Amino acid sequence: MEQILIADDHPLFRTALRGSLQQIYPQAGILEAADMPQTREVLEQHRDCELVLLDLHMPGSYGFAGLVSLRNQFPAVATLIISANENTQTIQQALDFGAQGYVSKRSTPEEIATALQAVSRGQLWIPPAIARQLDGSRTAPPSIAQRLALLTPQQHRVLELVAEGLLNKQIADRLSIQERTIKAHVSAILEKLEVRNRTQAGMALRQLDIGDPDQQHPAA
Repeated sequence: MEQILIADDHPLFRTALRGSLQQIYPQAGILEAADMPQTREVLEQHRDCELVLLDLHMPGSYGFAGLVSLRNQFPAVATLIISANENTQTIQQALDFGAQGYVSKRSTPEEIATALQAVSRGQLWIPPAIARQLDGSRTAPPSIAQRLALLTPQQHRVLELVAEGLLNKQIADRLSIQERTIKAHVSAILEKLEVRNRTQAGMALRQLDIGDPDQQHPAA
C-alpha cells in the first residue's frame, strides 16, 4: 500500500497504530486525521490513499453516518473500522454500511497485520472470535442511510452543521460560502432526506449515531 490514513481522535492511539503500520508497510505513507472533516480533507488531498482505518466515534462522524458519507464520496478507498466497540450488532451494521472489515482496538499488531492483508486483497475481515457470533448475512442499509448516501459531500457537511444547531448565516461563515448557497443546500437536503424541517434533518443524521464505549461509565 502507498498511502494509509489513520482517522481517530486519540493522539496516543494514532501514534501507537502508526508504529504498527510502519512495521507492516515500511514503504507506505501514513496519514492522520483527528475528526471527520479533516478525514475528508486528507482524502481529497491524497487521492492515492488506498485504506482508511476509521474510528466510528470521531468528532463529526455521527457513528455510521460518517462511514456512509466516506463510502459515498470515496468509493475506491477501502474502510477498515478500528474501534473499542465490540458489540456484534454494531459490527454487523458497519459491514452492512460498506466497511471492508472490523478490528478491535485491543488487537495485537499481528492481528492488525492479518486484517490489513485481507482487506488489501479485497477480502472482508472480521476477527474469528467475533465472526462466529455473526450470522454472515449482509442486510440492506436502512432507508435513512440510503437517503444520506444521496447527499453530495458539501450537503453532508451542511447537514452536520445543521445538526449542531447552526443557522444558515453561521454555516455560510463556517464554510466560507454565500448564505443563499446554504439555503439551496438545506432545501436539497430536506428533499433528499424526505423530512419537513431542519430539526427532522438533524434527527435523521443522529439516527445513525452509536454510543462510544470509551465515554460510557458504570453506574456508581
